[in-house]
Amino acid sequence: MKRGKKYKEAAKLIDRTVQYDVAEAIALVKKAATAKFDETVELHIRTGCDGRHADQQIRGAVVLPNGTGKTVRVLVFAKGPKADEAQAAGADFVGAEELVPKIQNEGWLDFDVVIATPDMMGVVGRLGRVLGPKGLMPNPKTGTVTMDVAKAVQEVKAGKIEYRLDKTNIIHCPIGKASFTEEKLQENFDALMAAIMKAKPSAVKGAFLRSVTLTSTMGPGVKLNPVKVAQ
Repeated sequence: MKRGKKYKEAAKLIDRTVQYDVAEAIALVKKAATAKFDETVELHIRTGCDGRHADQQIRGAVVLPNGTGKTVRVLVFAKGPKADEAQAAGADFVGAEELVPKIQNEGWLDFDVVIATPDMMGVVGRLGRVLGPKGLMPNPKTGTVTMDVAKAVQEVKAGKIEYRLDKTNIIHCPIGKASFTEEKLQENFDALMAAIMKAKPSAVKGAFLRSVTLTSTMGPGVKLNPVKVAQ
């Protein structure tokens, strides 16, 4: 893979053979984020889980204390008073059956998170083929299928993120922007790691955290010490 000049310069700051402490890693990631836009700082965790087994799945959500730095567009499937509550809480789009053809036939996907009341899941289920592969299907485990739509909307807007295993048993999550202070990134990192450690399946054999890497959108990865992170 051909790397640009900026990436090569940034890579010189990082010793690939070293596993850094969190504070050092955050400082390095910020220093290496030299793109013209405000890069997202991402956490990538290779786990010892085997996602093929139901008892080794990980999926949940956590509110980052300092948010993600991203404006999140929220779509809520609800009717009547619940639709009014969602609107009042700041949902960007609220609707019911009438949204199905818009998403299915017109390819409308101008939203980042979908929340639904339980009674609307029959309608949302018809969109499974579109929303599922994009990771947008509402799920009770992440608090996006709920009667308390107002709280769900407020949490998402405040910086609630979802974490889950991908097909290769890795968790990828944003923890903020490169413009955040080191303290804010550290607080977000700690909140996310605490949630993931709490969600560790008891069926996992051997090391739960195989590797932990912090990176910015365009920057090189910085390895962390998994043993220290897990403490």
